Amino acid sequence: MTKQKQTYSEAVAELEQILIELENNAEVNMDGISEKVKRATVLMEFCKKQLHELDEELEKMMEQLD
Repeated sequence: MTKQKQTYSEAVAELEQILIELENNAEVNMDGISEKVKRATVLMEFCKKQLHELDEELEKMMEQLD
């Protein structure tokens, strides 16, 4: 089975789901919270990288227009 590359939109949706779960969790499960925070950190780094790459692409396009 091949693993599909996650998109920016999918990462944001997963981050939103993690936030909802953390906000609505009445019971504090430290292991669960720790895993969710670790996953959120990975997702945020992925999104940050994607935005940085998009910014670089847009800058190159703008330079070509000048």
